[in-house]
Amino acid sequence: MIFDSVVVGPLGVNCYIIGCESTREGAVIDPGGDAERIIAAFSGRGLKIVHVLNTHGHFDHIGANRAILEATGADLLIHEADVPFLTLADRAAAAFGVKGENSPPPDGFLQDGITIAVGELELKVIHTPGHTPGGCCFYGNGMVVTGDTLFAESIGRTDLPGGSLEALLGSIHGKLLGLPDDTVVYPGHGPSTTIGREKARNPYLRG
Repeated sequence: MIFDSVVVGPLGVNCYIIGCESTREGAVIDPGGDAERIIAAFSGRGLKIVHVLNTHGHFDHIGANRAILEATGADLLIHEADVPFLTLADRAAAAFGVKGENSPPPDGFLQDGITIAVGELELKVIHTPGHTPGGCCFYGNGMVVTGDTLFAESIGRTDLPGGSLEALLGSIHGKLLGLPDDTVVYPGHGPSTTIGREKARNPYLRG
C-alpha cells in the first residue's frame, strides 16, 4: 500500500493519499486546501486518483475538492447527511476569519459498512456521527482514518451545528474501540495514534 499525508489549509488538516502499488489507483481523503501540494504528492507517486473521500463536510476538509476533482476526473463521495455543508463552506470559513471554497456535489454517498475499492485495496466505511451527522471513518490494512471523530488523546468538538457529544461517544465506543488495539489511527488533525493507546490514555473515553 502507498500511504502519504499532507498537512493543508488554514486549520492544518491532515489530507491522506492512499494508493494501490499494483494498479497505481489512488484516493485522496479530505483535501482541505493547498491543491497544488496534494497534486504534487500523488503525481510524484504516479497515482491515478479515482476517489476523493470526505470524512465529513466541514470547510477545512473539503476546500480543495473542486481543484482535485477537476485535475483528476475522480468521483466525490461523502455521507448524504453532510451534503448540505458542501455549499456552505465559504460562509463557515468566513466565520473563522479565513477563506473557504464550496464543493461540487457528490457523485455518490458513503454508507455504513460499504467497501470502497482503491485498486486491490479495500476501505470499509464506518459511519461515526457526532462531530457532524454524516461523519465517516475509513478502515483497512491495519489503519483507520478518523477525520474529526477521534484524535490522539482527544475527540472531535460537538458544539458546531449538527454536533452531538452523546452520538460522538456512542460512535467511538460502539464502532472504533472494538477495532484491534494495534490499529493505527490517522486523525483529521494532529499526530497518529492507535486504538489501544486511546483506550488507555484518552481522557474523554474513560468510564
